[in-house]
Amino acid sequence: MEINEKWSDTAWHAAQPVYDDILRSPFVTKLADGTLDMERFVFYLRQDALYIENYCRVLASIASRVPHKDMTEAFLHFALDGVAVEKAMHQIFLSRFGHEDTKPTPSCLLYMSLLSTQATEPVEVQAAAILPCFWVYLKVGKHIAATAAENNPFAEWIATYSDPAFEVSNQRAIDICDALAAEASPEIRRRMTDIFVAATKMEWLFWDSAYKLEKWMI
Repeated sequence: MEINEKWSDTAWHAAQPVYDDILRSPFVTKLADGTLDMERFVFYLRQDALYIENYCRVLASIASRVPHKDMTEAFLHFALDGVAVEKAMHQIFLSRFGHEDTKPTPSCLLYMSLLSTQATEPVEVQAAAILPCFWVYLKVGKHIAATAAENNPFAEWIATYSDPAFEVSNQRAIDICDALAAEASPEIRRRMTDIFVAATKMEWLFWDSAYKLEKWMI
């Protein structure tokens, strides 16, 4: 059966309402206008540092499973170079406020668990699960860069996620997922879309939980 639409177009269309909610979320809107409480931003970064450690391991897992050498090289690049850039950005901010023995919040743990459990799924599904972390962040970063207030105290974060180099990595990740989907069955493509939407919801939840300074209740 001929596939007329790229998988990535189908997936983004399915996730669009969630992305729209992300843009309306108080964390993102206040980040853009520079009024986000620094306590909330640092809380977010500390959780994000935990998430990135897990994300790096997931990327390496995908690198070991994809069927082509160029895909393996791409995911290793994502794991080593792209994550290093994010960690450097974390260091810029967290060094100002000190490091704590941070434990993952319920939302952070849920997102990390969602990604980690995809290691037992087909690699096409596992690859689709990590894509929102690229794609949503790039689109949010570019949106904020276009609307951010002058002298925004979060300018370095904004620059990281609106950087052209990040856009190149994002497009490579999209292209790989599209290539995997093109060879996959309709059922696998459906599961790829489902996990893409689920992970996009986790992106919304991650920012929402940071804004609420989420804690364990017990």
